[in-house]
Amino acid sequence: MLRIEKIEVSYDKLRVIRGVELHVDMGEIIAIVGANGAGKSTLLRVISGLKRPSSGTVWFYENRIDMTPPHLIVELGIIHVPEGRKIFPSLDVLENLYLGSYKAKAKERRNQTLNEVFALFPVLRERRKQLAGTLSGGEQQMLAIARGLMALPRILMVDELSLGLAPLLVVEMFKAVSEINSKGTTVLLVEQNVFNSLQICNRGYVLENGSVVIEGKGKELLKDENVKKAYLGM
Repeated sequence: MLRIEKIEVSYDKLRVIRGVELHVDMGEIIAIVGANGAGKSTLLRVISGLKRPSSGTVWFYENRIDMTPPHLIVELGIIHVPEGRKIFPSLDVLENLYLGSYKAKAKERRNQTLNEVFALFPVLRERRKQLAGTLSGGEQQMLAIARGLMALPRILMVDELSLGLAPLLVVEMFKAVSEINSKGTTVLLVEQNVFNSLQICNRGYVLENGSVVIEGKGKELLKDENVKKAYLGM
């Protein structure tokens, strides 16, 4: 479904992605894990067209997309939920959700999708007329994901799902991602929370200093001695 081949990315003269290769198959949850500064967020920015690679290619099915503008990548069904949520604080919850469904196909199905995201996150239905900036951190993360779902993603890319959330909310958010995937949406998850990410993913990639150092099935990576020592404190 999605293929990244030998991607190199630099900011000025600093190389932050070094020859990364990975793939995402339809229906999977793929986790890209690693420490802060490993290059995880930059990789998502490349896929969504926000950052051009200096070399390498990105393919979505048979379409090469590494030079495609972001709005056309959205039209293909690749939806990016960025780190820090990036909601519109001065708009209410419903207005934020409507902005997620501006594509023609998404607009046609807006009411149906709205009911689906309210079923997934019931608190958003209760808060639908509340200004997004007044929501709690957990509610804002729910809104960011729900807004992404309103665009009818074929691949939902979520950057730092659990960042800044209380432990109980972290568990709830990972359950929500599993539920989203169970209903047919492919998920690409970037996370510092290695344990929870590898628990729910089909496959995982460990990124260090811009390079993939380990890859494999999620639960197998949890047993890897290097992963346990470096990321799980074991």
